[in-house]
Amino acid sequence: MANSILEIKDLKREFIVGSETVRALKGVSFNINAGEFVTIMGSSGSGKTTMLNILGCLDKPTDGDYILDGTNVKTLGKNELARLRNRKIGFVFQSYNLLPRTTALENVELPLLYNSEISAKDRYDRAKQALEAVKLADRFDHTPAQLSGGQQQRVAIARALVNEPVMILADEATGNLDSRTSYEIMALMQELNQHKNMTIVFVTHEPDIASFSGRTIMLRDGKLMSDTANNNIRSAKDVLQSLPKTNDY
Repeated sequence: MANSILEIKDLKREFIVGSETVRALKGVSFNINAGEFVTIMGSSGSGKTTMLNILGCLDKPTDGDYILDGTNVKTLGKNELARLRNRKIGFVFQSYNLLPRTTALENVELPLLYNSEISAKDRYDRAKQALEAVKLADRFDHTPAQLSGGQQQRVAIARALVNEPVMILADEATGNLDSRTSYEIMALMQELNQHKNMTIVFVTHEPDIASFSGRTIMLRDGKLMSDTANNNIRSAKDVLQSLPKTNDY
């Protein structure tokens, strides 16, 4: 039997705006198993952002259940929710969210600062290993201003990995990058998924990016429109190799 990391059961989220009730999610259900690479797609108003906030434990559903690695999120208090978020989820954002005056290594160490069980040496060693995993072994002491957009996103991915989360949750993680750099990031995501069995949930509005994942969940008007296995997964590495050579760095 497949091991479900994430279970969404009849999830609903409503907001009161003035005198109106806005139903952002209208009873969505799906599971994601350990080791899957899933994209969630949807246009503006589809409920995609609301779903992302719930998956990231930044918000709670109005009704229904979200079970992450065996824990029902709606039963948790604020502090428990923050602890679950820190230990179980690695976030990758469109805008990188790195501290500007801090080195790559120190940026990657940040999530571990909230875990009192980890010593300073362990923190350093784990951050170093995470940066090595994203091919930035020679950039430990560089600040974000000394890194390209793609390298900054690699630092953000290393930061997402450092706590050994049960899943990486990426929000439009290629949105600020050019095509070549986007493919480099997707090649890294595929490598983490295939060789380290990392569960990845990648929120995007780009079908091109979704084609690198194993499955696509489509939301529309707060409902699940489709949940489709990708039987022809593109290799981002192959796409990169097919691009014309460039001297831009």
